[in-house]
Amino acid sequence: MIDRVFVNAVGADGKPINLAVRDGRFVSIGPERVETGGAEVVDLKGRLVLPGFVDGHIHLDKSFVGDRWRAHHAAATLRERLAAEKEALASAAPIAQRAEALIRQAASFGTMAMRSHVDVDATTGLTHLHAVMEAREKWRDVVDIELVAFPQAGVVSCPGTADLLEAAVREGAEVVGGIDPTTLDGDAGRQLDIVFGIAQKHGVKIDIHLHEPGEQGVEQLHRIAARTRAGGLAGKVTVSHAYALGDVDAAPLGRVADALAEAGVSIMTNAPGDRAFPPVLALRAAGVRVFTGNDNIQDAWWPYGNGDMLQRAMLVGYRSGFYTDEALLVALDMATEAGAAVLGKPGYGLKAGNEASFVILKAENAAAAVAAAPAERVIVRRGRFESDAARLQFEPATLACAQHG
Repeated sequence: MIDRVFVNAVGADGKPINLAVRDGRFVSIGPERVETGGAEVVDLKGRLVLPGFVDGHIHLDKSFVGDRWRAHHAAATLRERLAAEKEALASAAPIAQRAEALIRQAASFGTMAMRSHVDVDATTGLTHLHAVMEAREKWRDVVDIELVAFPQAGVVSCPGTADLLEAAVREGAEVVGGIDPTTLDGDAGRQLDIVFGIAQKHGVKIDIHLHEPGEQGVEQLHRIAARTRAGGLAGKVTVSHAYALGDVDAAPLGRVADALAEAGVSIMTNAPGDRAFPPVLALRAAGVRVFTGNDNIQDAWWPYGNGDMLQRAMLVGYRSGFYTDEALLVALDMATEAGAAVLGKPGYGLKAGNEASFVILKAENAAAAVAAAPAERVIVRRGRFESDAARLQFEPATLACAQHG
């Protein structure tokens, strides 16, 4: 028996759809009107419905959301930035408090899953990981959060970090991270040995921050692709940022794109405002999965961001020069389906049998939503409105009319 039917909605293409729900899952989604029986009927009044957003790259332990505003301070090198960050975090509110504040804010925009990188190094140990796990547990029924043990200070160049990465995985981190194997660690082979070794030993995924530029960065990507193929890790390896892909000409780009696609390595880009970044359409055309995330949000790295993944999709489209509806839908896919695939989120999306969780917006279609990123949202999780205030936008009198329409 159907519990609830959402009628008079529009799908991504702007065409009318109705969504029938039973026990928190979709029974049917389509233009046809189902037999409602005694089910509650909710009239969505022509609003757009989209799947919940997926933030494929966020740093919950770094953000000052939930704390006071802190002015940004310049740093000439990565090491200077790391020192400035540690100083700022030392006087900040507790990590769990700030992480929970950012999770709450992201959830209010419709984010339903995220991958959070959490600093693990010889000075912090597993302190950040434990704090973010505490925040994750409180929001387990609202947002699915996958954790990356992230060696921000390096792996080889920061003695003791390799053992801590393995300890983090044993304690529940689902992904092992890496960062700039040559420019930060000075030993690409050794760092990749450690990262891939942990992943293969414990059956976890890999996500490597790669800021290395130009041909050097491309060579690193070829190394990562080769190790992914050799280890049988297709679909389990991500390279985040991969700025080098935006630096090189078509020929080397094409060669490395083919290598990444063959190996099953995904690319994450947040379309940063001050840097060339991976050409999304060219990579997708080669068969590479490309997804997006907010990355740093109001922290020691930069002051921008609010956790809104629809706004991030808009920024990806803006910086990529996406003007057509088709291209704008690519940006949306990067913030929804592509990210969900990388995280391995089961039962995701607007399909019969999946969890009935979605976002309701005032927009004619999905392309219009990406272009404008409307702030007003209503969130439905497992077939129910997330709050009474959201539910009140759909008056009972209207529902009664819809039931007999």
